[in-house]
Amino acid sequence: MKYALLRIGMGIGFFAMVCALELQAHAAVYYVTVAGLGGEPDYEQRFTAVAKDVDKVFKVAGSTAHVYTLTGSQATGSQLKETLSAVAREAKADDDFVLILIGHGSFDGVKYKFNLVGPDVTADEIATMCDRILTRRQLVVDTTSASGGAIPALERSGRAVIAATKSGTEKNATVFARYWVEALQDPAADTDKSDTISAMEAFTYATTKTAGFYDSQKRLATEHAVFDDVGRGEPVREAGNGQGTLMSSFILLRLGKSQDAFNDPAKRVLLAKKEELEQKIDTLKYQKAAMNPADYRQQLTAALLELAKVQEGLDK
Repeated sequence: MKYALLRIGMGIGFFAMVCALELQAHAAVYYVTVAGLGGEPDYEQRFTAVAKDVDKVFKVAGSTAHVYTLTGSQATGSQLKETLSAVAREAKADDDFVLILIGHGSFDGVKYKFNLVGPDVTADEIATMCDRILTRRQLVVDTTSASGGAIPALERSGRAVIAATKSGTEKNATVFARYWVEALQDPAADTDKSDTISAMEAFTYATTKTAGFYDSQKRLATEHAVFDDVGRGEPVREAGNGQGTLMSSFILLRLGKSQDAFNDPAKRVLLAKKEELEQKIDTLKYQKAAMNPADYRQQLTAALLELAKVQEGLDK
């Protein structure tokens, strides 16, 4: 009798795991991109072009992608509020949410503002709008000048925040947005060859390219991108001490075989399991310094072996 109950319990547990993976695999991603006020024709065209490129990239991300893009006369505070309110009504707890801000920002020493057609919006107002979206994870990418000044208001548990500048005092126009969208278009950004591009990989690609731009122009860099994905404290430029875990697991795009598997219902559960294991391995690597070496090796070996089995199933 006990054996029969154990088998039933194991069966229920396995079914629950499969259901959880199915839910994860079907989870939607809501992408909102806003190109703010340019002020000059050159900036206006540049911001709009980058936003449209982002729009194209995300619209081919699959059936679970919900893409909203605001440019030109649509890039107003009221329209942004309406769009994020729509996302708040539709998005579920297991979904992901990505907000990308392109354009100019300002910082007066106290408040950061994103420059839009009509009244600007503050970082506090943006944070309040995002707080109403009850998705499990969020990513805010602020590519504007002075964007570092927005981080204290935006940071929150479960939300990764990327800023093109390390503080609100770096006020020159940035080039980070150009290389952020390039990261989403260049397979080379997939440095771990997982057929996915994570927020961490996109950040690393864009920061490297941004630094290269200033070097090639023989100019002093006026922007230094940073991020925070633990929801507190000072933003950083590199992963470590817990920072980077969320961004490494936050998949922005799937490529090649990963996208094919995601579109195949028979392989979608395996793909979700693969991504779960990859996230586990990344987390272990970040925690290595604080772990017992034997425990670390044991857990890493077990995860790698399981990942190999899952990959074998995907390759069939």
